[in-house]
Amino acid sequence: MSFLRPVSGKPSAINLVFVGLMAVSILLASYTGRMEAVTQASVDAAKSAVQLAIGLIGVMALWLGLIRVLEAGGLMLTLAEWLKPLMVRLFPDVPPTHPAMGAMLLNISANMLGLGNAATPFGLKAMVELNKLNPLEGTATNAMCLFLAINTSSVTLFPLTIIGVRAAAGSNLPAAIWLPTLAATTVSTIVGVSVATWLGHRDQDYAQSVSQSSILETKTLREETETDQEEIEEENGLDREEKQNFDHLLYTPGLFSRFVAWGLVGTFLGGFLYQGLKSENYFQFIRSDFLAHWLLPGLMLLIVVYGVGRGVKVYEAVTEGAKQGFDIAIRIIPFLVAILVAIGMFRASGAMDWITVFLSPYTEWIGLPVDVLPMALLRPLSGSGAFGLMSEAIERDPNSYSAFVSSVMMGSTETTFYVLAVYFGSIGIMNIRHGLVAALLADFSGIVSACLLAQIFWSG
Repeated sequence: MSFLRPVSGKPSAINLVFVGLMAVSILLASYTGRMEAVTQASVDAAKSAVQLAIGLIGVMALWLGLIRVLEAGGLMLTLAEWLKPLMVRLFPDVPPTHPAMGAMLLNISANMLGLGNAATPFGLKAMVELNKLNPLEGTATNAMCLFLAINTSSVTLFPLTIIGVRAAAGSNLPAAIWLPTLAATTVSTIVGVSVATWLGHRDQDYAQSVSQSSILETKTLREETETDQEEIEEENGLDREEKQNFDHLLYTPGLFSRFVAWGLVGTFLGGFLYQGLKSENYFQFIRSDFLAHWLLPGLMLLIVVYGVGRGVKVYEAVTEGAKQGFDIAIRIIPFLVAILVAIGMFRASGAMDWITVFLSPYTEWIGLPVDVLPMALLRPLSGSGAFGLMSEAIERDPNSYSAFVSSVMMGSTETTFYVLAVYFGSIGIMNIRHGLVAALLADFSGIVSACLLAQIFWSG
């Protein structure tokens, strides 16, 4: 998830949404006599937005601190090694030893761990390297389109930020979104990869154009764009990310450290089995008690144990990563204030009630509450806007079905148009071919899957 602004000089999609919500709210209230309610809603929503962001500071600092333990321990590099055989099959046009392959592996691994801030620089680096293999300047290759589809539908192993938002708002089951989010992103990734691969193979015009290009043109590095690409890398922190090391957070683990790590895991599993067998209904224990009270502490323990076993100075890593969580929580306050005020005024004006009546017969088919529909429409356009809508739903009632669906949906989809604009725009790609279609279909499948799976996993 990213809160960077689009690179285009034109008004962004979220700008149009914000203006539309504000204008409709005020104009409708002038005819319905709800101007006082709209005024009060704007004040209340602004206060709630700041309170929500302040409540997130501690939670995000904690989890980003724990994530730093995983980074320092090398989990992201380990995931990259596991994914390498699959990546070689998915990207046959990219040599296994080419820098593009390494950058793509790191990008996908970072996305799987929920490290959006680290994933973006690696993604930009991957696009720069893929463009060096591009035989048609300004036209997206099959590898670029597939990489974009994977980015917009990447499997999410740990939607920790969203779990943190739910916990901060007082949800009874903050981590209950984990399994449906994992399943929904798996579905969207399969759809995105399948569509991108199929459309790439069917594009005979592109294949013919590539075959007509000379070998010399294929191998030529575009010297006139190298300076711009270097500036892009620097601006987006590529050098910083690539050169970043965690030597100051590491020590050489001995046999005792590994013994302690495995001992802690075994003890925890023993307690889990003991409590499960002691309960009257084992399935009910997994569904309610485990998700409500065991999952988050268990995940925290596993991260700490991983750090101990890998020789990570856990305390130092957590405090170092927590600084980033504080910065992010403060940075999102303007986004939350703007979108929550607009939504609060829109609801107070009565416009949401009209939309509910009109669309409810259709959205109920897939289990999508009408009040979550704006987020589903906004998610491909603006990550910050969608995050604000999700936060508003959770803040309104953290234990509601709407809050649950919006949480799963937020973790199952990506800001497609933002990713497309930044990734393709950074290397001057004008002909995006089937990249947008594959990414949007992946997003759509993620939204539908999130709604269907939410009905299965929501405990009410």
